[in-house]
Amino acid sequence: MPRSLQPDKKLFCVTLALCFIGVVMVFSASAVTAKQLYGNGYVFLIRQLLWLVVGLFGMIRLMNFDYRKLRQPRVIYPSLAIVLLMLIGVLFLDRSHATHRWMHAGPFSLQPSELAKLVVILYLAWFLELRMQPGSFGINNFKHTLLPTLGPILFMLVLILREPDMGTSCMIFLIALVMLCEADVSMKYVGGVALASIPAAVFLIVHAQYRYERVLAFFSPGSDPQGRGFQLMQSLIAVGSGGLTGVGLMESKQKLFYLPEAHTDFIYAVLCEELGYIGAIAVLALFGFYAWRGFRAAYRAPDAFGRLLALGITTLVVGQALVNLSVVLGLMPTKGIPLPFISYGGSSLLVMLLATGVLLNISQHAEAP
Repeated sequence: MPRSLQPDKKLFCVTLALCFIGVVMVFSASAVTAKQLYGNGYVFLIRQLLWLVVGLFGMIRLMNFDYRKLRQPRVIYPSLAIVLLMLIGVLFLDRSHATHRWMHAGPFSLQPSELAKLVVILYLAWFLELRMQPGSFGINNFKHTLLPTLGPILFMLVLILREPDMGTSCMIFLIALVMLCEADVSMKYVGGVALASIPAAVFLIVHAQYRYERVLAFFSPGSDPQGRGFQLMQSLIAVGSGGLTGVGLMESKQKLFYLPEAHTDFIYAVLCEELGYIGAIAVLALFGFYAWRGFRAAYRAPDAFGRLLALGITTLVVGQALVNLSVVLGLMPTKGIPLPFISYGGSSLLVMLLATGVLLNISQHAEAP
């Protein structure tokens, strides 16, 4: 008798919990800014709620859509082509925040680089599974496997770096390395790619003044507290001000135009200030729980495509969370990486929910231990 398919209810609930925390914290962190910019303190909250509704609808649809239907070339190639065209097209649009990252439609905007994360995971899971099958060229064939695998991704990374957005490029690169390792690609190739990326990263940092200053601020934020170290100093002040239980919801002082990007990349600092150590640890625990359920679904998936897809998605969500938290706490140089499900930003929220929908579907097919 075939078993009934049930998604991972625990993963579903932890995702909803993170989204709820995100909505509350976006309103708390953005109300004053929205009031000053638009005369209405609910602007960012309303936009986030609209994206949340769309994202949850997409998540539920994908949760009930057999993930194995995504391994078809008629799905993979158009997805890859559309994202590449969007990444090229966005470079010709007007700048926003001194970058070419967004496509605007009225009050809403879409960030193609966010969609690129999910498309890269889908493409790698499909292509690597093909090369793992008996009778194929093999997973370590340089000409027929590694070049077609890395070629489109490197082209995508170059386009994203042109926006410029080094943080997203690094995130996609990390996901690709994790998936290559899981597919048993030889470590000489994986290690070679990783080592080759080091001088490239150094070059990109040294030849962009703002990136170089971020690195300097990371090592010594107090040397220029009113300049390059300002954002990190204000973030650490917010985190330290929360104490055990926080100053109270909506009571943050740092969000009152002291901490830049308070409702986006540095929303965790506001959360630490308002909800304290207890709230900060609760969020960490939720992401830890997401990681457990995600990796569990990956290693119980019935096929290589599902395993690679689930692993890539879990790495995306958890890896991005760790990078964001590290930046806020001064453990890494500042990068423009939002906190999944919590930071303000429709594109990020939509992609994270769609990715989680696929992960939930894979969990339905996970084999019992």
